This record gives sequence, structure tokens and C-alpha cells, in this order.
Amino acid sequence: MTVAAGLDAAPPRQPLVSLQAATMAILIVVVAAVVLYPIYYLVQASLDVGPADVRPPAAYGFGNFAKLPDYATIIWNTLAVAVAATAMALVFGFLTAWILTRTNVPFQRTLEQLMAVPYYVTPLLGALAWSFLGAPESGFLNQLWRHFGGEGYLFDITSPMGIAWVMALFEGSVAFVMIGAVMKSMDPSLEEASQVVGASRWRTMLRITLPLVAPGVLGAAIFVFAEMLSSFSAALVLGTPARFYVITTAIYQLVSQYPPRMPLAAALGVSLFAVMFLMMFLYRRITARRSYVTISGKAFRPRVMDVGWLRWVLFGVCVAYVILSGVLPIATLVFTSVQKLAVAFPRWENFTTENFRQALSLNAVRSAMTNSLMLGLVTATLGVALTGLIAWIIQRSRLPGRGVLEYIVMFPQAVPRLVFAFGMMWAWLVFPVPIYGTYWVLLIAYLTVFLPLGVRTISGVIMQLDKSLDECGQVCGATWAYRLSSITVPLLKPGLLAAWLLIFVASVRELGASILLQGPNSKVLTPTIVEAWFSTSSELTAAMALIQTVVIGLAMIVFAELTRRAGRQGA
Repeated sequence: MTVAAGLDAAPPRQPLVSLQAATMAILIVVVAAVVLYPIYYLVQASLDVGPADVRPPAAYGFGNFAKLPDYATIIWNTLAVAVAATAMALVFGFLTAWILTRTNVPFQRTLEQLMAVPYYVTPLLGALAWSFLGAPESGFLNQLWRHFGGEGYLFDITSPMGIAWVMALFEGSVAFVMIGAVMKSMDPSLEEASQVVGASRWRTMLRITLPLVAPGVLGAAIFVFAEMLSSFSAALVLGTPARFYVITTAIYQLVSQYPPRMPLAAALGVSLFAVMFLMMFLYRRITARRSYVTISGKAFRPRVMDVGWLRWVLFGVCVAYVILSGVLPIATLVFTSVQKLAVAFPRWENFTTENFRQALSLNAVRSAMTNSLMLGLVTATLGVALTGLIAWIIQRSRLPGRGVLEYIVMFPQAVPRLVFAFGMMWAWLVFPVPIYGTYWVLLIAYLTVFLPLGVRTISGVIMQLDKSLDECGQVCGATWAYRLSSITVPLLKPGLLAAWLLIFVASVRELGASILLQGPNSKVLTPTIVEAWFSTSSELTAAMALIQTVVIGLAMIVFAELTRRAGRQGA
């Protein structure tokens, strides 16, 4: 009886594998499949030295990599533009971050919000707008220059420095966010001590502020440089007409020409991917260092410097950046889209709304717009569910494999989207199920390339939640799934909506992951705008670009309101 009673009192047997562990294992398999499967075929294609029409390759070797020195000019173009664009972006980012975090510039909060405008304008629309402004012959600014007596052109936006300028304008906001975060967390007493001993404001910035934020600036430099290396839209729109190619546009040309030179394009892609991977590895190592930390247990409150009358000059610097990167491109697109023939000094009869009517009446444009919106909705919805679950496992669970999951999830960040799309194209062409050229392959591509974006966004919100909230539910006997649905998700609602909006906007405006994967019946809007730029009138292209901007703007307004309401309910 004693033994029987002891058996009756024994606790229930635990399952051999918990629901969390099973979920993580499934996620690792799924994520590894969608991330690594295209990379495998990309590498395989780069080593293909056999007949072009044989799949799988009949022979392997490094012959395609041996041909890369023949493209030294393109490699040099890529490095030159990336270095120049990175330098300019860092100047924009550092200067605006210092002004808005360290000085008493007027309307600081408003300016900080306006600094996000370039992200939503997108590099493609910026490249289109600056082409209208700075093309050597037809650019509005060059027309003005000749109208007032100038000869030739004032500047050429299709030159390497012009392309770098456009790229820098729209990556400057990224540098601003990264450097500004470092400056906000720096103890201001070090700067104050410098001024007490008689150093000027500018000497303090050069000798104290800049060295202290050097790790953050270096991390931002590596991240932005990696982004510049993989830039595609600006180089495609501005460089292709002038026959100026970088690696990404060269890959696109090699794949698009007839007959396509897939193995050589794959070799270029693998080389770019290797450099990008190295850059992102260095970025993660630098941002993980703690040797320059200036925040200790001693509390401090960041204080700004009174720069006197210079605050209005600095205010003008920030306003100038916002105008050049956001206001001027949008105004240029509006001005161009309402003309029959875009000129700097139009007559009244030259104005028209026909371009918008034509854009909205074309079946190809309406179909592409519908496809983009539907793919954006589905990608954002599935992406939030997937990345939210991944972020929770990485940040909250204690499972031993979560580090592997995080590494695989962040892997697409080191792969240029055009290169990843090329790998997917090669992979799905040989897949038994014919999904290449359909909505499914675009959906898989979007979900994969935006994994890092969703996980980073939601992880930041999860880290702000007190673990005790989930632990209380666990003590009360609630299962993991129940705690996740009833405690974590309601508290994360504002962050989930923000991630939804970011993924939706990124999906609707995506070019690199779409231009090689869309089919005749699965056209999306951004590649359609690029096609219109090369095949139809510039005025119609401007109208299409504005329509996309309005759609993204409306989505931002709607979900900003939903996020605000969710935040009030959570409070």
C-alpha cells in the first residue's frame, strides 16, 4: 500500500520535448531552408563551368571567378561610389545627430521626426527625382543654369559623384539614427569638463565628443558602407543610361541579356556577398565592444549646449538636409507629373492631369499596384507572426539553440537583395514545384529578406517588458502558448503594429528582391516603375512614383493612428 500510495502521489510525467523546444526546432528548419537554400544554389551556379543549358552543372571549377579581373572597372566603380557615398552619409548623419542631441537648436523634436522622411521617400524615388533635377541636358537645375547665362551644365547627377550624392542623401538618415543613439547615451559631464577648462564648443566636439562616439560612428560607417555596396536602384536609374555600372547593376545586366550569363553573374554575386558578410561581421563585433562605454551606475541626464545665435544656423543645416532628401524630391515628382513635357519653365497649357489618369487606367499598373498591396498585406501579417515568435524565443527562452536561430535569421542582412533574388531564381527554376514567376516565390522572398527587420523591431520591444509578467503566469500554471497569447501579445501590440507597418512599407517599395523574381502575371509596382522609366515617358513615371508614395503615406497614417490607440489601450 505504501508503494502504491507513493506511485499515486508521483507528479505527472513531463513530455520529452517541450512545446517551446519543438517550436524552435521547427523554426530553425524552416528559416534555414528559406535562407540557405538559395545561397546554396547561388554558390553552385558560381562554380558552374559546364555547358550553359545543363542542370545541374556538369562540371565545377573556379573559372568564373578567374574572369572577375576582366570586370575590374566595375569593381572599382562599386568601391569608389560606396566610399564616397559612405563618407557623405556619415557627414550628414554625424552633423545632424550632434545638432539634434547636443545643441539647443529650435524645434528639435519636429526635426527629429522629419529625419525619418528619406526612409519613406525611398532611394528609387529619390533617384528619379534627382534625375529630373540634375540630368546634364534636361535637368531642371541645369536648365535654370543655362537660362541665367551659364554654359554646359552645373552638375551631372549621372556621374559617379552624382550617384554617390543620391545614395548618401537617403542613407544619411540611417547614419543619423545610429550615431544619434550613441550620442544620447553619452555622459555629458565629459563635455562640460572640457568647456570648464576653457575649450571652445568646436574644440570640445572634435577632442571629446568625436573620440567618445568613435565606436558608434565606426559601426555606422561599416553598416552604411555595406548598404552602399549592395545599393541597386540609384545606380540602375542614374548610371545605366550613362553606361556606368556597379556590381549590382552588372549582375542585373548579365542575367537580363540574351543569352544570359548566369554563372558569371553568380560569381559576382558571391564575391559581393562575401564582402558584405565581412562588413556585417565587423559591424557586429564593433557594436558588441564595451571598451568605450561612458555610462556607469552613476545617474546622469543628457544636457544640451547653448550655442547662442548659431542655433539658427544649425537649424538651417537640418532643414536643408530634410529639404534635399525629402521635400525637394517629392516636389520635383509632383512638378514633373503634371506636365505634358517636363521643362523648367512650363507654359500654362503644358500642365495636365493626364499622366495620373493614364497611370491609373493602364491594366499593367493597376494589376501591379493590386499585387504589391496584397503581397504587402500578406507579407506583413505572416512576417509579424513569424518574426514575433522568433524574437520571443531569442529574447525570452533559455533554449540552447536560440543562438543558432538568431544567426540564421540575421543572415539575410549580409546578402544584397538582388543577389539573394538571383539565388532564389536559380533555386526555384530547378524546384520540382513550378512556383518561379508566381506570387508564391515573391512572398517567400519578401518573408526571407525582411526577417532581420521584423526580428530587430520586435526584439527591441520585448526587451522593454519585465520578465516577471511572464513568470507570474508561469507560477500560476499557465502554459507557454497561453502566456504568449494572453500576456505577451497584448503588451506587445504597439510594437507588433510598428513592425507590421515597417514590413508592409518595405514590401510595397521593394525592388531588388522583385525585379528578377516577378513573372508576367505577378508584376509588382516598383519594378513596373523602373520599366516605365526606361520604356515610356518620364512624366508618366513620375505619376506612378507619386501614386506609390501616396499609398505608402496613407498606410503610415492609418497604422500610426492604430499604434497610438493600441498604446493608449495598453496604458
